[in-house]
Amino acid sequence: MTGTSGRWWLTHDSREVVIEAPAAAIYELVADMPRMGEWSPECQRVEWLNGSTGPAVGSTFVGHNKGGPRKLMKWSRQGRVLTAEPGHEFAFVTEEGGRPSTEWRYEFEQLAGGTRVVESYDVKWIPLWARILDVPTNRAAELRAAMDHTLDRLKVAAEAVEAPNGHL
Repeated sequence: MTGTSGRWWLTHDSREVVIEAPAAAIYELVADMPRMGEWSPECQRVEWLNGSTGPAVGSTFVGHNKGGPRKLMKWSRQGRVLTAEPGHEFAFVTEEGGRPSTEWRYEFEQLAGGTRVVESYDVKWIPLWARILDVPTNRAAELRAAMDHTLDRLKVAAEAVEAPNGHL
């Protein structure tokens, strides 16, 4: 699903995939934030902050990213876990200038034979410089491609793990 605006900073956007693995197992992969660099083409690595050691509501982290034209841009963003419901939903918000900027959410719906995973973002606030940069870079298309890539890599990883007793 794509937001109604052509600009990523005015919108909500989401992508989804069905993965042949249990929702709880996929949640464990996504919520293990230091592993996010294994799935995302943009996020290179994540570190827990302020004594946080795992995915719990209020846990804080910093994500180190690389993207843009020819992946030449590098930046880091602090964030905070908003929702940590194993097998159902994992969400976090990144910050820009000390303000909530973008909420990222993963929702898991158990289906017969697999799990529907929806990755989405909702932009809360973006500084002017990021909006100006969006014009030549088409960040909306870049984010959609990154979400597709993330979900594809997550699918491969989750489906490679053998389900207990051969069942989902």
